[in-house]
Amino acid sequence: MKQSASRSGIPLNPLAFIRKYDELWTRMLFLLGALIVYRLGSHIPVPGMNPVSLADFFQRNDNTFLGMFNMFSGGALERMSIMALGIMPYISASIVVQMMSAIIPSLEALKKEGESGRRTLNKYTRQGTLALAFVQAVGMSTGLIAGGLTLTTGLSFYIPAVTSLVAGSMFLMWLGEQITERGVGNGISMLILASIIASAPGMISQAFSQDMNLIVMMLFVVLGVAVTAGIVYIERAQRRVPVNYAQKQQQGRKVYAQQQSHLPLKINMAGVIPAIFASSLLLLPASLGQWVTVSENPTLSQEILQNISLVLQPGQPLYLLLFGVMIIFFCYFYTALMFNPKEVAENLKRSGAYIPGIRPGQQTKRYLDFVLNRLTFIGAMYMTIICLMPMIIQSVFNVPIPLGGASLLIMVVVLMDFIAQIQAHLMTHQYHNQTLVKSPNR
Repeated sequence: MKQSASRSGIPLNPLAFIRKYDELWTRMLFLLGALIVYRLGSHIPVPGMNPVSLADFFQRNDNTFLGMFNMFSGGALERMSIMALGIMPYISASIVVQMMSAIIPSLEALKKEGESGRRTLNKYTRQGTLALAFVQAVGMSTGLIAGGLTLTTGLSFYIPAVTSLVAGSMFLMWLGEQITERGVGNGISMLILASIIASAPGMISQAFSQDMNLIVMMLFVVLGVAVTAGIVYIERAQRRVPVNYAQKQQQGRKVYAQQQSHLPLKINMAGVIPAIFASSLLLLPASLGQWVTVSENPTLSQEILQNISLVLQPGQPLYLLLFGVMIIFFCYFYTALMFNPKEVAENLKRSGAYIPGIRPGQQTKRYLDFVLNRLTFIGAMYMTIICLMPMIIQSVFNVPIPLGGASLLIMVVVLMDFIAQIQAHLMTHQYHNQTLVKSPNR
């Protein structure tokens, strides 16, 4: 009986069933522990802050860029914790390194060197993160002192504040890499998702606390469900390019039948990266301008930064224009980094495959490039509409919207990727167990 039970794949006891998914359980526990550490760290304040003045300042600037930056940091900025900078320096450094790797031949060659090249690019990204975090920490500390939000001034505040902020940002970068390697899902995306989820209840309660018509609330709920369903539909949509393989002759007179397959091309191949990149790039100059210009008697340079910060507030025409343009640009840019039609065409030609009606080689490359450009255009328009629609509705109708389009898009896409990775781990375990059952040596 025991032998038949083991060969049928049924665990002999509950402990064996739990042990069956031991690796996935370990990864889930690591992810949970990392997120708990992140949330605990977001409540550790920077030394020398005045909590009363800080709370009053953020209450007056709730609907500005500081409010959006605070949401992406999970409330760490409002509490001025050691993780107030969040992972934005790392994202900005990643943008710079990826853009440079597309135009600098030496960096482009590193991408083709495999694991060693990837480690070198990661080293450059970490160094860029350190530099950007230091610059942002100094600017933030200067703004805090100028706004009278600190208990001390001078080096007695600069040294502990800058050190704490830079250390917090570098720790988040390391934590995100550890989640990617030892947890489930992309580490940076999971940290952003945790920040948005932590800020969402307060934003929703604040929106519902205002005088809003019940019908308007119901319309927003229905609109949110419809937008979420649309995001799921588009993210799962694919353009399947048919691929045929040439006939192969076997020994004797038997010939294999022509094999048919397809090349799946997603409509939104860039995922949520363009929205994150565009948000981080727009947050950087506006947030620095907001911090530097809080003094009562600003200089000429501070007035210029103040004007830039005002015109780049969410909902302003210049902000909407730049945000949309950046999303479209990063959709094309990141798609070009992920999918190279020339390499795909060469791989198909070497494997004896071809697209029906298209000659192998250069014509296949041009055809894939044409299809990819059309799909990327549709994906860029979809992402731009999702991200800008709530801001336009809020500006035109003056109705508070608890979650922005970029936040909703990030939440849905990251959760879909998280569920897909869990399913992949489950399938791996199932395949491994079936192999063990069928093996005669087990």
